[in-house]
Amino acid sequence: MSQSKLLAGFHAVQARARQAPGSVREVYLDATRRDKRMSSLLAWLKDQGITCHVVDAQRLDQLTQGVRHQGVVALVEPLALAQDIDEVFDTMQSAPFILVLDGVTDPHNLGACLRTADAAGVHAVIAPKDRAVGLSPVVERVACGATQSVPYIMVTNLARQLRELKDRGVWLIGTDERAPQTLHEVDQRGALAWVMGAEGAGMRRLTRELCDHLVHIPMGGSVESLNVSVATGVCLYETVRQRRLPAQ
Repeated sequence: MSQSKLLAGFHAVQARARQAPGSVREVYLDATRRDKRMSSLLAWLKDQGITCHVVDAQRLDQLTQGVRHQGVVALVEPLALAQDIDEVFDTMQSAPFILVLDGVTDPHNLGACLRTADAAGVHAVIAPKDRAVGLSPVVERVACGATQSVPYIMVTNLARQLRELKDRGVWLIGTDERAPQTLHEVDQRGALAWVMGAEGAGMRRLTRELCDHLVHIPMGGSVESLNVSVATGVCLYETVRQRRLPAQ
C-alpha cells in the first residue's frame, strides 16, 4: 500500500507489534541470524499472527537503504496520532506537558528525545519545519517505538505556535547556561512546555525571548554543557519528580 512505511531494528519492530499488531503487515528477518534473540522474536511474532519472511541480509539492506536494521525490518501502516496541537489538547486528561525542540537536526538526538518524552509522559513534541529533522528510519530506530505513541508536530512558524501555547496558559521554560535559576527552582506542576535548543547553537533569539523562565542545569564537572537529548531527559524528569510530590 502507498502509505506503508518501514521500521528497522528489534526495539522499533517489537514496540509496534505490541502496541498495534494489526498495523504490522509483514516482518523480514535476516536468515544468517540464528541466535536466541532472533529465534525468540520470530516465535513471538508468529504467535501474534504476524507474517514473517526469512531473507538474506542483502534484501534487508535494500529495503532500509543503509539504515542499521539489526536483521529485523517491518512493513507497517502509519498509526493515527494527533496532527496538530488542537487535537492534542482535545485528548489531554492532565496538565499539559509538552516538549519543544528548536532546530534539532541530528536524527539520533531526535530519536532519543522522543524516547525520553514517551517515558516521561509528554503529550506532544513540537518542532519547526525549516530547522528540524523529520521522522526518518534512523529516528524510528533510535526512538524504539516512541514515534508511534508521541505526536511529533512540525509547525511552519514556531514563534506563533509558542504564543498560542502561552494563550492557552502553558508556561514556557527554556534552558540557558547563563540563566540565574536552576531547573530545580521553578515550579513545574502546572501546564508547561520545555523549550530545548539545537545542538551547539541553542535556542534562537526570538524563541528565548518568548520563554517565561530560563533555567540552567547545574554542572559539577569540567564540561560546559550536555548533549540536547541528555539535557532533555534531565529537564523532563525534574517535571515528573515535581508532579509526583504530595500536594502541599
